[in-house]
Amino acid sequence: MGLKEILSLAGGLGLFLLGMTLMSEGIEKAAGAKLRGILEMFTTNRVKGMLVGILFTAVMQSSSACTTLVVSFVNSGLMNLYQAAGVIFGANIGTTITSQLVSFNLSEYAPLILLGGVIAAMVSKNQTVEKVADVVAGFGVLFLGISTMSSGMSSLRESEAVVNTLAGLTNPFFAVFMGLIITAVVQSSSVTVSLTLLMAQQGLFRDVNICLFIILGCNIGACTTALLASLAGKKDAKRAAMIHLLFNVIGTVLMFILFMVAMDPVSAWLHSISGDDGRFVANAHTIIKIMQVIVLLPFSNYIVKLTYLVIPGKDQKVGYRDTFQLKYIGEKVLFNPSTAVVDGLKELERMASLANDNLNRAMNVLITLDEEDIKEVYEMEKNIDFLNHSITSYLIKINQSTLPIEDLQGLGDLFHVANDIERIGDHAENIADLAVRRKESGADFSPQAQKELAEMLEMVNRMLERSLKVILGSGNLEVMKELYQMENEVDEKERQLQQNHIDRLTKGECTPEAGMIFSDVCAALERVADHALNIASYITKRDALV
Repeated sequence: MGLKEILSLAGGLGLFLLGMTLMSEGIEKAAGAKLRGILEMFTTNRVKGMLVGILFTAVMQSSSACTTLVVSFVNSGLMNLYQAAGVIFGANIGTTITSQLVSFNLSEYAPLILLGGVIAAMVSKNQTVEKVADVVAGFGVLFLGISTMSSGMSSLRESEAVVNTLAGLTNPFFAVFMGLIITAVVQSSSVTVSLTLLMAQQGLFRDVNICLFIILGCNIGACTTALLASLAGKKDAKRAAMIHLLFNVIGTVLMFILFMVAMDPVSAWLHSISGDDGRFVANAHTIIKIMQVIVLLPFSNYIVKLTYLVIPGKDQKVGYRDTFQLKYIGEKVLFNPSTAVVDGLKELERMASLANDNLNRAMNVLITLDEEDIKEVYEMEKNIDFLNHSITSYLIKINQSTLPIEDLQGLGDLFHVANDIERIGDHAENIADLAVRRKESGADFSPQAQKELAEMLEMVNRMLERSLKVILGSGNLEVMKELYQMENEVDEKERQLQQNHIDRLTKGECTPEAGMIFSDVCAALERVADHALNIASYITKRDALV
């Protein structure tokens, strides 16, 4: 085996991996948000989840991408472990599409496919079309890599060392181990199975049945990507990755026993439906996965429960009111581009809820003048500032990552949302300052003034409540119309209260100091309503883009 053959194989493998990456990233950018929506909507039971997993992986051409995304979904709370199990099972079937495509010799069309994708990417100005063109180009690069590897392997038949090595590969346990290690290194079972398929096509294996055991090793090695991704996640994310591992380990053991007991009839049947050794490997890969799913799907709930024994305990949860801590994003939380914006929105919703609570705390302090509560308002404002800085830094970070086009289009509006929420926190702090001023001056509010402030606060709270729902994804144009109406009512209320304040001053029913504080509070509440409207309008605009 000379340097030329080694370079040919290495170059072909590089092109194959590049093609898969281009396809996976192109699809994730072009349709990532839609695929995310499909995963969220159609995973209500195991069978639906399995079908979605098959479709998703067949489209993405990567079970690793699918399982990693599922792990991220579980980590974000968008999917539970029982839903994840069905998708992971389906992903194991969907990943066999690649080997099936490789077995149909499409390499001669690779240059044409690649050229078509490149031309489309260069000519089109539409982002979605560009990403679809990337997928087509990736498809061409993938098969160009297969063609290059196949050419390099054709000369391997003349290498006595290679022929003797592969001819001596008769130990099933070693074959499983080899498939596991190679897949773990390249982090793609599709690559290992495709390499095995090409070698089988070139007649490099003395006994092609050994390929069945290499495929079994690939099954376990394919779990590496999801396991590595889960290390930074919560315990449920680790359990989702463990579902993938347990499924493949149990399935591999069962199929290994079957092959050891009934290899001859199994091999004869596979050959009868295949025709050549390449198709034999591809069909074996698909049938092994289907049989594993058929056998283990009824027991998926037990596999999920088993993960709790393997990974016991609970996460140390960040509470809703825990200060100076991020709950959904941050260095200790699993990051995935497809769920990055969703996680950011959940952190924004938490920040908005804290700002709303602090506003109500500040309004209460304005009346009670409790010193401990005043300190708590100031402390919570520091926490809101921390969240604003952290979320903004996170949005900058994900803006530089490979986000789906729909998420990227509306990302800029989230910076404005974070700023508006922070401004609500500032107004709560300003009201606390007014409480301190009132306490120091001895100014007092009349019962009527207290009642009016309570009425205006209730109107603002209703607006904030609606804005929070919009952040969580229940916003639409009807909600925006309602919020515009509510904001107009708050403006009218503020004008009315300011006039009432002037009337009381004229009649001598309140002191000038109390009147100034009352006026400033009314103005602060009116500005909070403006920010609530801004938040909802930015989110609604973003959703319209998506």
